[in-house]
Amino acid sequence: MFGRFLPKETSFFEFFERHAAVTGEGAREFLSLSEPLVNVHAKVRRIKELEHEADVITHDCVEALHKTFITPIERDDIHRLITRMDDIMDYVDEASERISLYEIHEFTPELRSMAEILVRATEQILGAVKGLRNMKNAAPVRRACVDINHLENQGDGIYQRAVARLFKEERDPIAVIKWKEMYESLENAVDRCEDVANTLDGIVLEHA
Repeated sequence: MFGRFLPKETSFFEFFERHAAVTGEGAREFLSLSEPLVNVHAKVRRIKELEHEADVITHDCVEALHKTFITPIERDDIHRLITRMDDIMDYVDEASERISLYEIHEFTPELRSMAEILVRATEQILGAVKGLRNMKNAAPVRRACVDINHLENQGDGIYQRAVARLFKEERDPIAVIKWKEMYESLENAVDRCEDVANTLDGIVLEHA
């Protein structure tokens, strides 16, 4: 008879997995902006929709956290993980809006490479958060975290080369500003993937 007074179990793992799936879709949509003859405005709108969907998942997760007495992992870790995941999609949305605002019609090779790295990093995040359901077999989660860190290092290198080439070759100061902001938005998205990986690694270590 007391069962109805107990809080219902909340699957925080489901929140993580749903968010990672949405973020991965957002990264793929951004990469698709580099394809010729793509409908840029439709793609940007779709990324905005995905960013809103990610925000809703984050909000629902945090609300559930406030209402749940017993959680499968530390409460701070749940909050830290879901908010850091949300940061990725925020930067993807920021980058896509700049594509539209600055009327960029063609990706540089560096921007496409960074977008490809972002897609691979978000794929690793999805695999890693799925692995949280089984802490007894944490090796796949840790491998994914290592891979994400490697990808972030690659992204840093591409970003540095892109900015160096931009200042060396571009004579239009307005174009320099536009492209530097584009590179920074995407680099921030990849950096946030590393933040998520570090959070996941810490969770796994706590439960080892």
